Amino acid sequence: MASLCFLVVALVLQPFHSAASPAGGAASPTVTLDNGTLIGIAFGGVNKFLGIPFAQPPVGDLRFRLPQPNNPYTGTHTVEAFGPSCPQQAVTLPIPETLAQDAVDFLVNTIYDAIFPDSEDCLTINVVLPASATPTSKLPVVAWIFGGGFELGGTSTYDGAVIVQRSIDIGQPVVYVSMNYRLSAFGFLASQEVKEEGVGNLGLQDQRQALRWIQKYISAFGGDPTKVTIWGESAGAISVSLHLLTNGGNTDGLFRAAFMQSGSPIPVGDISHGQPYYDDLVFRTGCNGTSDTLQCLRQVPYNTLKAAMDKSPSIFAYQSLVLAWLPRADGVFLTDIPQKLVQAGSVAAIPFITGDCDDEGTLFSLSTLNITTDEQVHDYMHAIYLPTASNDEINQLLDLYDDDIVDGSPFDTGDLNALTPQYKRLAAIQGDVVFQAPRRFFLQQRSGKQNTWSFLSKRLKALPALGSVHGSDILNVYGPGDMTDYLVRFATNLDPNGGSNLNWPKYTTASPNLLTFLDGLVPQTITPDTYRADGFTYLTQLSLQHPI
Repeated sequence: MASLCFLVVALVLQPFHSAASPAGGAASPTVTLDNGTLIGIAFGGVNKFLGIPFAQPPVGDLRFRLPQPNNPYTGTHTVEAFGPSCPQQAVTLPIPETLAQDAVDFLVNTIYDAIFPDSEDCLTINVVLPASATPTSKLPVVAWIFGGGFELGGTSTYDGAVIVQRSIDIGQPVVYVSMNYRLSAFGFLASQEVKEEGVGNLGLQDQRQALRWIQKYISAFGGDPTKVTIWGESAGAISVSLHLLTNGGNTDGLFRAAFMQSGSPIPVGDISHGQPYYDDLVFRTGCNGTSDTLQCLRQVPYNTLKAAMDKSPSIFAYQSLVLAWLPRADGVFLTDIPQKLVQAGSVAAIPFITGDCDDEGTLFSLSTLNITTDEQVHDYMHAIYLPTASNDEINQLLDLYDDDIVDGSPFDTGDLNALTPQYKRLAAIQGDVVFQAPRRFFLQQRSGKQNTWSFLSKRLKALPALGSVHGSDILNVYGPGDMTDYLVRFATNLDPNGGSNLNWPKYTTASPNLLTFLDGLVPQTITPDTYRADGFTYLTQLSLQHPI
């Protein structure tokens, strides 16, 4: 099932700019790491240290290898600007002519307008902290992992000053950290060759190395290495969930809590399932016929490799959330498919929060508007998501997700938003299989074993055709919005509650409560996580039997 990487697609939103401005006349902040001095930038009530290398550049023979720790810092370095993003996969977003202007404007302003200068030398980390912090402050740390379908994105899109300033305002200051990680083929190359060399899931390994850097250095910025919360959206949230599963659930002391927006352990299969994409890359780079194709790919000129990667399907291609490049079971970082690791109890026993947007699948269904009949939906599900499933299994799925547009996504919009007779149906299936069903499965499996909370964002429901679209909940936290307070309090107290916000009850199978974010005069309410129960259960069953 496309389910895994797709969610990753995390909407790439335009940079969020803090209301603060560089502090005129203020001395530039400095921090000492090893024998080096880093010079940052004062920005209102916060200090920023941006673009700090946290690992050796993954270039030359280090391409397609595990990240190597950075050398000790020496000398003086100015770190006032974000480093380049890791290589981005070319993406074309399908915008149908029939899409209302409001929806077009939303997509253009959140995806097309985001520009990410990229480079293979990209493994940098950013730290934003209260200007008053000192090496003895021991503040909680929130470590942000951005989304983008494991294909695109970067840290420069998100302004951590928004989070830090809000934490100061509510009297619970935190340190904000964000890191780059390798993407697409550079970070998630998948094949038998990759498996045998033990170099799968390099993007996740980069994140893990960044978390080790935090343990070693965050105290110098005023952070407490024992109080790290990992947090992400879409691909970033999926990444967070997989850090909970790796290493038998042992965190190695790298973090103590997790916060996931639109991403849970996904039903991906063995890393060898990516063989066709690997073989195509090998062919397009001229490495076919060599005795060691992986070593050949390390030596291919960057532009040649990038051009070959860009020919692989993107997250907005016809196959949508069945991504070409995404995390898979590699025998090292993931010893089994994620949902089976959850069943086996290979989960870090720490507090976590996970939630979704109501209409996760709409964005990813714009590429399949040529599917207009029941037969075409059946053929699509069989060819793309469930190639090893029987016709009876697919028919049962389509009985649970019928063609009545009133039942489809955007949910609760009646007969509106039907771009085609099957659009809302496909949007419902894709959103549930990749995001909603895996989230509920994860929560149900961990009920009673650790403290968990869950949410549902139903904001922007009136956005034509898209509704409460994937990625829209980022506005709730980087806005700043009301989710920011819950995040900060969770990172500080391991409980999101406090202050004047609505009390957020824990999630258990006996009381599956969702903090639900709404538009209008009542911004939050508590609702039960019981909707589409038969569909979720069956999708999970299919995912376990037929992982992508």
